Amino acid sequence: MTDPSLLVRFTEQDAAHQLRADVRAGLTSDPKWLSPKWFYDATGSELFERITRLPEYYQTRAEQQILQQHAMDIAELTKAAALCELGAGSAEKTRLLLNALTGAGTLRQYTPLDVSREALQNTVAAIAADYPEVEVTGIVDDFTRGLAELRIASPGVLTFLGGTIGNLLPAERAAFFAAAHAALAAGEWLLLGADLVKATDRLVSAYDDARGVTAEFNRNVLHVLNRELAADFAPEDFAHVAVWNTEQQWMEMRLRALRPMRVRLSALDMTVDFAEGEELRTEVSAKFTQQQVHEELTAAGFSLQCWWTDEAGDFALALATA
Repeated sequence: MTDPSLLVRFTEQDAAHQLRADVRAGLTSDPKWLSPKWFYDATGSELFERITRLPEYYQTRAEQQILQQHAMDIAELTKAAALCELGAGSAEKTRLLLNALTGAGTLRQYTPLDVSREALQNTVAAIAADYPEVEVTGIVDDFTRGLAELRIASPGVLTFLGGTIGNLLPAERAAFFAAAHAALAAGEWLLLGADLVKATDRLVSAYDDARGVTAEFNRNVLHVLNRELAADFAPEDFAHVAVWNTEQQWMEMRLRALRPMRVRLSALDMTVDFAEGEELRTEVSAKFTQQQVHEELTAAGFSLQCWWTDEAGDFALALATA
């Protein structure tokens, strides 16, 4: 059995520096914003796992269905010796790909990349134990900056699942696709999960569930700022808001101040005022059409080879070559 290993490229100090820079930039902007990457402390990660099991939140189940139906197709087409997964988390869905690729006898290397060291340690240990024939190396890094140093065996597949691509703004997506293309050799593969445009009421309910789990998840980012930046946000005084932005074709999650308030962030030596009704944007989640994904991939030098959706047509997996 190959000993699993962990390569730390994004330290706690790096994370603290990035958090400070992001929060200072976001809370001094008009309108105010925060990056969704700061949702995922231990509490936020647990809340998101609960979200994926909610009846309103279709994305995880839809993507799982596609992988169950097409993992063998992916293995046959790519003949991948290496699988690199961005934002791996617990890598539960990835086991469908690992099973298909090890069953085909081609996979030698699995490289999960995630910003959470703790989550990655657990994932690396579990995957290494269950797939002893595969060399498992976890990389602790932010996927928006970690692609340049990726070194994976060839032929390789780079996977970016869960619809996380939608959390990037258009310019950020273009930069991501360019970096992904640069990380791959000609003929290697990108497997992308993308949530699709659909009825507004279904989208809104997926981001504003009846049980209030998503609201708790959204407000948790304020608890993160209180803990990490010695802030004095009152999370209960912010309402969770989920809206469909028709012009941009994305969902937005916001926190709306229920009263005027002044918030102190001692670690930044910074004070921020909120008017009653003022909204702080915490996430965008873009929704796509096949044509849009095709155009964005083509612009970065990819060729879209396969497009698979779940039975309801809610979600898609795109398989493209560099």
